[in-house]
Amino acid sequence: MATAELCRRHGLSPASFYKLKSKYGGMEVSEAARLKALEDENARLKRLLADTMLDNVVLKDLLGKG
Repeated sequence: MATAELCRRHGLSPASFYKLKSKYGGMEVSEAARLKALEDENARLKRLLADTMLDNVVLKDLLGKG
């Protein structure tokens, strides 16, 4: 099946297809699932760090003005 036909059937642009292919091309399903889990955990940790840094700034502002 041609790439254009495959993309059309799944509602995907060819550019997105090739981007995903370059990212997940040689992986097994379990490896792709593990990568997704690591990306989710990384995003969660980044949010926690941002929240902690914001709390730190607020505390410094309160202590500086008090």
